[in-house]
Amino acid sequence: MSILNSTHRFAVTGDVLVKRYASWDRGEHLREWTVLSALAVAAPDLVPCPVESGVDAVPPWLSMRVLPGEPLSGRLDGVRLDALEVALRRLWSVPVGSLPLRRFDPAYCCDEVRRRLAGSARPGGVAGDAFDVALGVPPLPVVSPSVVGHGDPNLANYLWDGVRVRVVDFEDAGASDVAYELATLVEHLSAREVDADLFCARFADLGLDAGRLRLARVWWAAFWLHLLLPGGPAARRNPPGTLEAQALRLLALAG
Repeated sequence: MSILNSTHRFAVTGDVLVKRYASWDRGEHLREWTVLSALAVAAPDLVPCPVESGVDAVPPWLSMRVLPGEPLSGRLDGVRLDALEVALRRLWSVPVGSLPLRRFDPAYCCDEVRRRLAGSARPGGVAGDAFDVALGVPPLPVVSPSVVGHGDPNLANYLWDGVRVRVVDFEDAGASDVAYELATLVEHLSAREVDADLFCARFADLGLDAGRLRLARVWWAAFWLHLLLPGGPAARRNPPGTLEAQALRLLALAG
């Protein structure tokens, strides 16, 4: 069975999935192979077990074991939220070792989002108010990476098999910190029906810096505000009113 999406081609034979990359200029294939190889040893059965790689091929490809489960989405019940928490805690328990920084690390995020907004037309209404606030958000302080960050926490990348959650898609993964990873997840558009404050509170025992978490959430809210601007890639994929809702969310976080 072959499946093509906007960035990859997947072929599944038995219990093995082959992922061929449509683009790899950011070293996505190398990053994913490196992180999967580390996680398969440290946290077996949480991520796809890597089988073989063709990282020097054109296009590059990786093969891995197929994981069971359906993608998470929408308003998650308590059982799914519990399972997602367990999966994240297990991921974050893996030593960072020599893994590279996750893609879109905090310093890059601040610079890139500010640059993108500065090069965009200011919208009107409440979106314009949020746009102005986003341009003035202070940068995130630099901290030492302490956990393996997933990097792309679209809920669709978390597979629920009825008992537990497993994690897929590690192209952007790498060394990170818990506050930043939580912010990336709860501010993703796919998580809009998840109570972000309550979910983040589940991890209070990890010594979260509340100020850093809130500031990181503001930055990711600004990231999505930019993507939802008229003509932006996320604007085409979301219903009318999403930009305004995102603007109100950003203003509430930054207030």
